[in-house]
Amino acid sequence: MFCELIIRSKMYTCTLIFLLCTFNFNYVKSNNVLNVRDVGEPLFLTPLIESNKIYEARNAAKVDPKLFHNIQSYSGYLTVDKRFHSNLFFWFFPAQENYQQAPVLLWLQGGPGASSLYALFEENGPFYLKASNKLELNQHSWAKKHSVIYIDNPVQTGYSFTKGGFAKNQTKVGEDLYQALKQFFTLFPELQHNDFFVTGESYGGKYVPAIAYKILMMNPLTNLKINLKGITIGNGLCDPEYQVEIHDHVYQLGLIDSNGRQKFINMEQKVIYYIRKKQFDKAFRVFDNFLNGDFNGGNTLFKNLTGFTNYFNFLNAYSDRSKEPVSYFIQQEHIRKAIHVGNLTFNNGVETEKNLLSDIMDSVAPWISEILNHIRVLFYNGQLDLIVPYTSTVNFIRNLNFSAANEYKTAARHFWSDDKEIAWYVKEAGNLTEVMVRNSGHMVPTDQPAWALNLISRFVRNQPLWNK
Repeated sequence: MFCELIIRSKMYTCTLIFLLCTFNFNYVKSNNVLNVRDVGEPLFLTPLIESNKIYEARNAAKVDPKLFHNIQSYSGYLTVDKRFHSNLFFWFFPAQENYQQAPVLLWLQGGPGASSLYALFEENGPFYLKASNKLELNQHSWAKKHSVIYIDNPVQTGYSFTKGGFAKNQTKVGEDLYQALKQFFTLFPELQHNDFFVTGESYGGKYVPAIAYKILMMNPLTNLKINLKGITIGNGLCDPEYQVEIHDHVYQLGLIDSNGRQKFINMEQKVIYYIRKKQFDKAFRVFDNFLNGDFNGGNTLFKNLTGFTNYFNFLNAYSDRSKEPVSYFIQQEHIRKAIHVGNLTFNNGVETEKNLLSDIMDSVAPWISEILNHIRVLFYNGQLDLIVPYTSTVNFIRNLNFSAANEYKTAARHFWSDDKEIAWYVKEAGNLTEVMVRNSGHMVPTDQPAWALNLISRFVRNQPLWNK
């Protein structure tokens, strides 16, 4: 869906049958899993953590740095629901600079059902995976001056798994992530007082508020306080009722004519009608036929009228499959052994999305409004996105109910420029910051890595986001 499943830039020319048959890793292990020589064993850290064997757990979770440009990291499984043997896989990169004081970031990919390892290797992690199946250092890695946790979320996404305990709503997503974070900060107690931020993109626009809201509700009730200071959401789907209307945006770009614009409006109004009736399954089916295309082989109104198979960046009409090697790379035997997943399946996210169908068109706006009463929130959008365009994000923000809502509507707009270009435009009101990043699409850290790093670094340190 919004962020990529196995093919992050989805090919609409594939049929649903082709996708399910070719990428059905949920039930059939791929060849390099069936014919393994030495992939090690999955590392379940929860028993060690519960036994207070923290040194043993951390030592076991170490990832061989020789495979990853000598960068230190830790990975393994955190059990989040013992009833269903539900486990979330994490890969943690301590800050390379000033570890003791550096902010801690949690990254959550979208989908629903996309592995956060895609961001690790394609967006903001310490490495880029090249077409040659080799790793190259990312000069704009968020993990240089921040400690970054990548979690495959929800369960049955990427290397995370469950035996029947699927998340069907954001409440369950938040509960599972909270259980994982409590264990993480027990495993790394020296980070408990560092500033902590939850970050994500696309359908992560649901996940990020879900875990942030859960933390805010639980902190007064528990001894282990998570030092949550803020959240950041990139091109996030948060409130479909106010974000589904893209007709004017696409029309102004010249991708549809006035007749096409009216057809867009008709389908958007159907989606909104079903959302207001709380018939979220029906709303999603219309949305899928309109734009999304996950369950109809990509035969959408958007594709039929524009010819585009790519809605992540309007400068590129057709999808780019060049990033598929990530799923191959992380399933190689020596990588499996290094990151402690053994022969467990790398899931493609199809089951995750199916179980969240009734949630996709629902809203997390009430949670965001409450979050804004407590901590800082950054919404940033790439200028070139079509599926969650900047105009849709602004429409959603203008309908939030928070203390600085009126201030936002009249706030002055500023810009940030480096020596060569204007990087972004920004508005601030109370705890809310809204940014449009130029020359970038749905995945801002991929399209503008230097600007994305600068934006995140300045936001989490509460530094000015515009040139004075």
